[in-house]
Amino acid sequence: MSPKQVSNLLEQSGYVTDDSLATLVWMAMELDRPVLLEGEAGVGKTAIALALSTALQRPLFRLQCHESLDLNQAVYEWNYSKQLLEIRLREAENSISQKIRHDLFSEEFLLKRPLLQAISSDQPAVLLIDEIDRADESFEAYLLEVLGEYQISIPELGTIKASSRPIVVLTSNGTRDLSDALRRRCLYHYVDYPSLPREIEIVKKLVPNAHVDLIQQAVIFVHKLRKQDLEKNPGIAETLDWVRALYAMGQDRVPDDPEIIRACLSSLLKTRSDRWQMESEILSGLRTDNRVGIDVGVAGALK
Repeated sequence: MSPKQVSNLLEQSGYVTDDSLATLVWMAMELDRPVLLEGEAGVGKTAIALALSTALQRPLFRLQCHESLDLNQAVYEWNYSKQLLEIRLREAENSISQKIRHDLFSEEFLLKRPLLQAISSDQPAVLLIDEIDRADESFEAYLLEVLGEYQISIPELGTIKASSRPIVVLTSNGTRDLSDALRRRCLYHYVDYPSLPREIEIVKKLVPNAHVDLIQQAVIFVHKLRKQDLEKNPGIAETLDWVRALYAMGQDRVPDDPEIIRACLSSLLKTRSDRWQMESEILSGLRTDNRVGIDVGVAGALK
C-alpha cells in the first residue's frame, strides 16, 4: 500500500487528508510504530483513527484519557463479583480445592479494557489513546511497555503479546509536555487547522447537498472568525455543523443580516464571552466576502 492509496482510503471513509498526514499513516503501518498527533482541539485528530478503522475494516478500541485514569480502567481488572459467586457456588457444592486460586485468576474472570482488548484482539485493530496529555505521568510511563513491545504483563497470567500489532494513534491537545521517552516511540505530526481550500473540500465532501456558494462563504467566514480574540476557536466539526444548520434553514449563501447569523452562532461559538463580543459590526465584517483574490487552490476546490 502506498501513501496515495492510504489517502484515497481515508477519503472514501469521509476524512480528507493532505500528503504529509497520509505519508505519516503509511509509515506507521509499514514500520509498526505508534502515531502521536498533536494540535488544537477540533482539528480532526480523533477522526483520523475513526476513519482508519472504517477504511481498513478493523475494530476500533478507544481509551479516553483523564486525570484519574488508572490501570483498572485502561488495561484490565478482575471480575470480583463473578469470582465471589464462583467461590460461593463451589462452597455449596463442597468442591473447594487448592486449585481454586488458579481457576479464579484465569481469563474467564478477566475484564479486558481498551489497551488489553487491542493487544489481545484476534484480528488487527486500531487503538485510539485520546488526549494522552490529560493522563498523569505514571500512566504515560506504563504505556512505554505497551508501545515499545506491544505486550502487557499481568502478574497472575504472565505476559500477553500481540498476535497482530494494532495501529496505535495517540492524540494530544498540548495541555502538558509529554515525556521524551514516549515521543521517541512515536511518529509525530502536528495537526493544524486546515487551509482554506482543504476545509472547503472537507465541507463539500461531508455536506454534499449544500450550495457551493454557501460552503465557500461559510468557510471564509470561519477562517476570519478564527483570527478574532476568542477563548475557543471553532474547529472543523463546528464548521460542518454551521453549514448544515444554514442548509437546513434553506440558505444557499451566508445571510447578509447579522441577526440571522447571530441566531445560529451556537454552532460555532461555545463560550459566553465569545458570543458576547460578536457585535453586528463584527459579524458584518466577517460576512463580507469577495471572490476577487481567492487563490487558484480555492477555485479548484469549488469546482
